[in-house]
Amino acid sequence: MGKKTRGRLLLSQEDVDYLEAIITKRSSSQVAVQRARILLMYNSEERITHIAKKLSTHRPLIERCVDKALSFGIKIALNDLPRQGRPKKIITEARLWVLSLACEKPTKFGYAAEQWTYSLLLKHIKKNYKKENYLCLEKFGKGRLNAILSEGNVKPHKVSYYLEKRDPDFEEKMAKILCVYKEIEMINKGETKKKKQVTISFDEKPQIQALKDIAPQLMPVPNKYPTRKIDHQYKRLGIVTLLAGIDLHTGRVIPLIRENHRSKEFIEFLELLDKEYPKDWEIRIILDNLSVHYSKETQKYLSGKGNRFEFIFTPTHGSWLNLIEVFFSKITRSFLKGIRVKTKSELIERIYLGIKEINEEPVIFRWKYKLEDI
Repeated sequence: MGKKTRGRLLLSQEDVDYLEAIITKRSSSQVAVQRARILLMYNSEERITHIAKKLSTHRPLIERCVDKALSFGIKIALNDLPRQGRPKKIITEARLWVLSLACEKPTKFGYAAEQWTYSLLLKHIKKNYKKENYLCLEKFGKGRLNAILSEGNVKPHKVSYYLEKRDPDFEEKMAKILCVYKEIEMINKGETKKKKQVTISFDEKPQIQALKDIAPQLMPVPNKYPTRKIDHQYKRLGIVTLLAGIDLHTGRVIPLIRENHRSKEFIEFLELLDKEYPKDWEIRIILDNLSVHYSKETQKYLSGKGNRFEFIFTPTHGSWLNLIEVFFSKITRSFLKGIRVKTKSELIERIYLGIKEINEEPVIFRWKYKLEDI
């Protein structure tokens, strides 16, 4: 096919003055100013490619503007041509139908997906709008779909999580723990007399992986390599579990690292606490509802200790109320982050070392959420 040729744009001096006035007039729209410049430059016999480059735009836009001027005159070229009539109004019933679809799972309609994507939802609407007699959705597109979903504040392509309160005594148990935190704060501030008692926030952090490099690590080099580089492949050497308790009065962490976290290991940790504090003290422990914490083996051990230990259980699915979780988050983001070792024993040694460094400058963890309500 031969190259398309366009005629010259023959502008009178009046036309040129009109276009120049459009450019200088402050009330002119940016679109009108751009089109006026295009026509003046084309009238000066500049090539379309040069015009597009000078105006930082593309050829098709220049060609459309010039073609309209050649066909209908410069005044029409400065404005958009009349379009087809307004799209059909989407009736309320059709909008509600679209929203109702978005609030269902795609699996209900025979699809494999667990949740909608915009494309899948639009495909389903186009496939079924006639059967539902919603002909106003004939030219329904993603823009209209997004508008309807936004108006109804529905985001079917996104997931958020919630935690169901399955413990009927959730509020009561939470209040008890908050009272303990409030009591500790008052003792630590000297507002109330210290008892022969210590409160420990306890939990297990399982599945700490011992990962070994299979290629040397590359350290930073000034003005050349700004970061430490680690090969993305590694060798797994096994896992360990950290059993840890925080003394909420001093901030000191008491650790025990083992390969498992059964009743045996939990009792071993209790023995560690038993040796740590004076024999006439009560050891109060805040802990979750893991079965090993009230197993037959644990109960048998506790029965031989009299009133030495008191357990305060967090509500079911309420382990976030336990302050030890803040400590676990802290070490995950500090010395455990990106850790690579040569042996599992080295991992254990480095965890103990990291906790020793923390204990050199202990931080007393304080609970703040809803504490002023107590």
